[in-house]
Amino acid sequence: MSERNVRRIREEAPVESAERSPDAARIGRPSKTDAYRKKVEKILAEEPGLMSLEILRRLRLDGYLGGKTAVYELVAALRPKKKDFVVRFEGVAGEFSQHDFGTVIVRFIDGTSTRVKFFASRLKYSRKVAVTLTPNEQVETLVRTLADHLQEWGGVPLRCVFDRPKTIALKWRRNGEVTDWNTTFLHAAMELGVAAEVCWPRRPREKGAVEKVVQWVKGSFFKQRRFQDMEDLRTQLAQWLREVNEERPSDATGVIPAVRFAEEQPRLRPLRLDPQDLALRFPVVVGPTAHAVFDTNRYALPADAAGIPGTLFLYRDRVRIQAGPFSVVHDRCSGRNQEVTTSEIRAQRLAAVSGKRAKRYLKRQDLFSLGAAAERFLTELVHRRECTWYHDVERLHDLLQQHGAQALLAAFRFCLEEEVYGAEYVATFLHRQALLPFSATPHQPEVLQ
Repeated sequence: MSERNVRRIREEAPVESAERSPDAARIGRPSKTDAYRKKVEKILAEEPGLMSLEILRRLRLDGYLGGKTAVYELVAALRPKKKDFVVRFEGVAGEFSQHDFGTVIVRFIDGTSTRVKFFASRLKYSRKVAVTLTPNEQVETLVRTLADHLQEWGGVPLRCVFDRPKTIALKWRRNGEVTDWNTTFLHAAMELGVAAEVCWPRRPREKGAVEKVVQWVKGSFFKQRRFQDMEDLRTQLAQWLREVNEERPSDATGVIPAVRFAEEQPRLRPLRLDPQDLALRFPVVVGPTAHAVFDTNRYALPADAAGIPGTLFLYRDRVRIQAGPFSVVHDRCSGRNQEVTTSEIRAQRLAAVSGKRAKRYLKRQDLFSLGAAAERFLTELVHRRECTWYHDVERLHDLLQQHGAQALLAAFRFCLEEEVYGAEYVATFLHRQALLPFSATPHQPEVLQ
């Protein structure tokens, strides 16, 4: 020992206790976390459940250059001690996956907040997780998001475990056995090759194993991070999923999920159907106007299909309706209260109507069904040409058959802006757009001012 240390120790008071006094100097060099101690105390006071990993990330943003262990020890010393009792059941590779919806209130940095819904899936053995933001918790959202997650994993486990929502199970016996499945979910599960298993009612330990997935996503991601907006949330979610799946060891297994997933994936069974080709089935009845109504939208069928019960096959981008011998395919309508038809169906329905007056009003109804712009244009047309409007309607219907709904709607909007009302103005607009071959008529002006 150096002479200087000897002189310093001789000047200290005699040691009378084995405990160090509170004002005694600390042994060794000061920790790099000392400068951030008050900040950590403030963070834990405001957000007691914040994960140590997130606190470390925030300290690094503030300039902390030390290691993570020192921060973890500081957080452990300052955090109030509280542990939740957790019951886990383990499965073998490729045996179980857990799926559930979750809802969380997200507050952005600017002070605004929004309600976010998500669907979480996790393989029980490897702990590989998939999370997708969803607009709702309807059966179509459940089935399509489930199919996307299974496709991402590259296969289906022996059992997909769910809670007991009405989108899956409708009725069951006292012992928990399901007696009435949601038919839409059931058909989709059969096509995908999914064996669904639901938690028994009044079994909190079994149900908690599924709900724990949602709680973990909320606690590990949504309640730990701060977001600028929804786009930033999606970006951070993709980054977080990469971290928990490929970089960070699972707390339950101590192994990175990607490592165990390499062992589990060969045990997964292939999907029987590509999710893009998955069609959900819904019963429909073709009404007296030969329309099948689904989600407030009206899909047209041939006139002879009126009154026939059928099935609507719902794809991601289209619908197919089978009613007796009649089968039609339409683009899926993304709006509400709209009518979807084709030029062939219009012609067939028009041929099925007898009488000049009936044909005239059917043509006008076809134009009305295009949307608000068509209705405003026709209203002005009828009032301005009360005795000759039907000539314009016949010509407009011909333009509709030749060109299609979208181009005619664009022409209607243009004429409304210019405050000109007549079939000749619509035809001139279409000619200028070079979408239809132009044929001059006595009623068509040479120049549209």
